[in-house]
Order: sequence, then structure tokens, then C-alpha cells
Amino acid sequence: MISRKNMGSVSPLLLITLVLGVCFATYNLVTMVMHNRSISKPTIYYNSDGGIFVDPIIEMPESVRKLKRAKMPFHVALTATDAPYSKWQCRIMYYWYKKQKDLPGSEMGGFTRILHSGNPDNLMNEIPTVIVDPLPAGLDRGYIVLNRPWAFVQWLEKATIEEEYVLMAEPDHIFVTPLPNLAHGGYPAAFPFFYIKPDQNEKLLRKFFPEEMGPVTNIDPIGNSPVIIKKELLEKIAPTWMNVSLKMKDDPETDKTFGWVLEMYAYAVASALHGVQHILQKDFMLQPPWDLEIGKKYIIHYTYGCDYNMKGELTYGKIGEWRFDKRSFLRGPPPRNLPLPPPGVPESVVTLVKMVNEATANIPNWDAE
Repeated sequence: MISRKNMGSVSPLLLITLVLGVCFATYNLVTMVMHNRSISKPTIYYNSDGGIFVDPIIEMPESVRKLKRAKMPFHVALTATDAPYSKWQCRIMYYWYKKQKDLPGSEMGGFTRILHSGNPDNLMNEIPTVIVDPLPAGLDRGYIVLNRPWAFVQWLEKATIEEEYVLMAEPDHIFVTPLPNLAHGGYPAAFPFFYIKPDQNEKLLRKFFPEEMGPVTNIDPIGNSPVIIKKELLEKIAPTWMNVSLKMKDDPETDKTFGWVLEMYAYAVASALHGVQHILQKDFMLQPPWDLEIGKKYIIHYTYGCDYNMKGELTYGKIGEWRFDKRSFLRGPPPRNLPLPPPGVPESVVTLVKMVNEATANIPNWDAE
């Protein structure tokens, strides 16, 4: 240490060196702080081998990166109506939930069909169900999916949920393999949808996600399903999700641009408003006919029609000689023993039809709908 008494004898070269050293250290510190403030949240991915990889600039906390050891069950919840179209899909979904639930690798816990028709239906004794109210008449403006966030708000308020986590699922999901808990602590797991593009819709999204909340890239390219999330986080997000959905529907420009995926954008925005970032789990789900193989995927989502000629060639946009499309059965369930697709059709489509056939063959009173 240099005393005041000896300051006069200190070499000028030493003083210059000390001053330069302090200036350099201060510059590095300020630069680092400014740089870190300017970086948006990293994209977090969780691959099929159980590893997590992120933007190399910002790593996840060590406690999160460590693979979990204890079993973490999640409650399976899906919203539904009492329409025949919704009911037959729920029955198939519930059949495969029961079949996969207790197999090795599964962390599925309880199951709830959140029925937002306001009244009981004929599946109450077959599928665990909680009845909630629909939105007031006319508020959904024909976009029935707007009832989903409102249904979750009510269910979370009235239901006793034993599990710490919740999987938000849909009737047209089939569990193709046992599903583990893909979430990690405060990081929920979600499937990234290629058509949810926050960075290409910044002008619209700024109406609901102000600049002070950060870049629009903080909004994950996801919908609300499939998502595995801590119950306490969902309780915070759900009311915001509902309010953002209604505000988006009330905005003509946003409504026209987002169309049928409006509610998906609303969930992504609501999550970002609460500072919640999702692990983007690409293996969460596959969607025939675009995804050709099952691979290590967990859920089949049969939202798209599958049309093929008898040579096994896809004829998307044109009704095929062979087809499976859930919309062909709006008024009632598909018949048992649907014909299998012709040779050459991808594994994903063949597996889908086989799983539908197995479920319908084993569900009692299938044709009673």
C-alpha cells in the first residue's frame, strides 16, 4: 500500500500504469454490462437425447441444466365442447392416455376434460370431466377457440390439482409413446410451430407487447398446446392469455392477420408479458402428413387432412383416392376398422390410422354417439 507520506517519491511511470489499468478495467466492466442489457432472451431447446442447448451467449442456470432425477408427474388437461366432433376425438385421446400412462418413461398423472359447454354430456362417466362456463353469448364471434383460455382460468380456480405441473393438450392429440415431463423447473416445455412468427409481425404485436418489455423475439413461436408448465405459472398466465385473446379479437387488423392462430399468439404474448420463456421441444409432437416418421416423438397431432392416391403419393389440396381427415366426421365418429392407406404412405399416417382403429375397436359403445 502507498502511504500519503511516500506519494512524492512514487515513480511517474508507476502512476501512469496504475491509472491506465483502472481505466481499462472500468471500460471492460461498463461494456460488459451494456452488452448484457442489450441481449434478448436466448432460445432454449431440449433435444430427444435429454440434453439442453441454448444460445451460447447466455447459458441456463446450472441447477436447471442438470438432468432431473425425481419423477415429476403432470396433470393432463384438455378443453372440449359437447359437439360430436369434439367428443369422439376426446374418447380416442383418453384411450391412449390410459394405455400409455403407466408404462416406463411416463410421468403422466391425472386427467381432466375441461368441458366449456356449461352442461354435462354423455361422457361424464367415461372421462374425468370438470364443467365450466362458455364465454357470454356472442363474445367469441364464432371463434370457439377463444373459450380455451377462459376455460383454463375457471378450471384452475375451482379444481383441486394434485400435480405440480399441467400438460395443456387437445382432443386431436394421440399419445404415441409414454410422455415424460419435458419441463425444467420454471422453464415450461412447448412445441415450436413454424407458422408462429413474432419477428415477422412486430407491428401488430407491439399493440399488446410494448417496447419496454423487450424485443418481440422474447415472444416464443408457440401456442398453448402442447405445453407442460408449472401450475403456479399457468395460474398467472391464464388470465392475461384470456384478456390478450379478447383484445386481439377486438382489433380488426390483428384478427384478420392471425385468423385461426390468434389464440396461439395470445398465449405466446401472455407468457412473454410475465417473463416466462419456454424450452422449445421439437420432439414433443409430429403432424402427419408433413412429418413422415414417428422417430422419438411423443404425440401425434392429426389436425391436417391426409390425402393420397393408390400409388401412395400425397395429393394435398385435392381429395385423394384414400384419405383420412378428421373433418370428414363433423357430425359423428368415424366407423370402426378404417381402411389402411395404400403401400408407400409414410409411417406417421399408417400409425395414426392403426391407433384410431385400435381405440375405436376397444372403446365400448363407440357407435352410440
